[in-house]
Amino acid sequence: MDSPIKVTKSTSAKNGDIEVQSWASSSSRSSKNKIFPFSTALSSSVPRNDSVTSSLKSKFDNGVFLTWKDLSVVVPSGKKENRKHAILQELTGYVEPGQILAIMGPSGCGKSTLLDALAGRLSSNTEQTGEILINGRKETLAFGTSAYVTQEDTLMTTLTVMEAVYYSAQLQLPDSMSRSQKRERAEMTIREMGLQDAMDTRIGGWNVRGISGGQKRRKGETLEKESQASFITQSLVLTNRSFVNMYRDLGYYWLRFAIYIALGLCIGTIFHDIGSSYGSIQARGSMLMYVATFFTFMAIGGFPSFAEDMKIFGRERLNGHYGVASFVLSNSFSSTPYLLLISLIPGAIAYYLTGLQKNIGHFLYFVLGLFVSMMLVESLMMIVASIVPDFLMGIITGAGIQGIMMLNGGFFRLPNDLLKPVWKYPMYYFVFHRYLYQGFYKNEFEGLTFPNNQAKGPPIITGKEVLTSVWQVDIGHSKWIDLAILLGMLFFYRFLFWAIIKTTEKFKPIIKSFRFVSFKPCRQM
Repeated sequence: MDSPIKVTKSTSAKNGDIEVQSWASSSSRSSKNKIFPFSTALSSSVPRNDSVTSSLKSKFDNGVFLTWKDLSVVVPSGKKENRKHAILQELTGYVEPGQILAIMGPSGCGKSTLLDALAGRLSSNTEQTGEILINGRKETLAFGTSAYVTQEDTLMTTLTVMEAVYYSAQLQLPDSMSRSQKRERAEMTIREMGLQDAMDTRIGGWNVRGISGGQKRRKGETLEKESQASFITQSLVLTNRSFVNMYRDLGYYWLRFAIYIALGLCIGTIFHDIGSSYGSIQARGSMLMYVATFFTFMAIGGFPSFAEDMKIFGRERLNGHYGVASFVLSNSFSSTPYLLLISLIPGAIAYYLTGLQKNIGHFLYFVLGLFVSMMLVESLMMIVASIVPDFLMGIITGAGIQGIMMLNGGFFRLPNDLLKPVWKYPMYYFVFHRYLYQGFYKNEFEGLTFPNNQAKGPPIITGKEVLTSVWQVDIGHSKWIDLAILLGMLFFYRFLFWAIIKTTEKFKPIIKSFRFVSFKPCRQM
């Protein structure tokens, strides 16, 4: 086993291989220099101007002493079975109120792991032992006691600094405060963090230039406290913030909207004025299948944005800004206008250029079916994002799931030809493509007649006969039942998304507690 770094003497901070991370505690007590079990530990008084001092005086009067004893963290090595790798080993130290502790050491020595352990943010595959005490008591850092700024910037890049802090104020401050008071509080926080010159600058990301890395970290420290806002307030604020983010992020919906319009033109010109000949039966079915399949499949293009939303949610959720239900509801409501627009305009181009049934009721059903299915696929991709946070693996996973669903929808292989174990029962009844295909087919073929080119049979074939004999559609229920089933699946997927997040939050610490391995018996300090 590789030995973790344990240094008991000071090292010059001029070493080029030294990295620094810090922990700030919140009271105005004097302190002495302490030796920390890494390369170097430096502590000094926090410099404050008069405005900052006055705003933090109440916190200084109630200091928080943070101590840890025999703190160890190990992870599976992965090289040999049951082999463990120690990242931290029997560390002991403390932080006094009103001080900044700088943890210095070479890359990979465990600085971030120590901060994660103290903040209770270790991943589930780690094993932690030892004691972490708050004011001499064994407890975790409560919301509002600490602010955790991660190495990675998990901020909503489309918002300005003022917008981001104001949204945080609305999410966390009590409903008894007016909007003007919350805005004033946000402006005061921005000034205290020295960000007043960047107040109207977007945070920015890989595609848009914004504030500097240091400013992003200072932005990450603002208003990190437990939320006192109501559920309704949280949901409304999150919906508004998410809607603004979707509007400004070109990759979220606008790029897909442009591609959908181009696809609508392609479909409309390829199947233009489809007519009512016998050959139009196959053409209508193919056109409807393509729209139902590929338009919904392209929803996976928003997965990178979904993954970023999940990262932001993870950080804000750990800091107690809002609940899981508020996040799920706001994501659903904020995406509705964009998906409705994508369903309506490109759908109208493809529908009317092709020459499908001209009745407005048939067109509205077509748009509704497409809209509900897009919402359903986005729900599926959010579920994938909550389980597979890596965007590349997530796209591959989502594409694979939809590929299996397409094969069982009833077009590539007719329902009666599907292998009954697994593919017909139960897969055929679980995939949403089945109900979308059948709803579209009923919406289009019912009420139409076609000339029968076959050698035998009547000269005219009705749309109902096409549904049963050509597409093997179940006509025992109406197209509205198919749409209702799609709506039910949409709500189920959203509920499943909520349940997966809640289950992960509930059982992750329990699972981790069963995997703890003690190096030595813990002793109370």
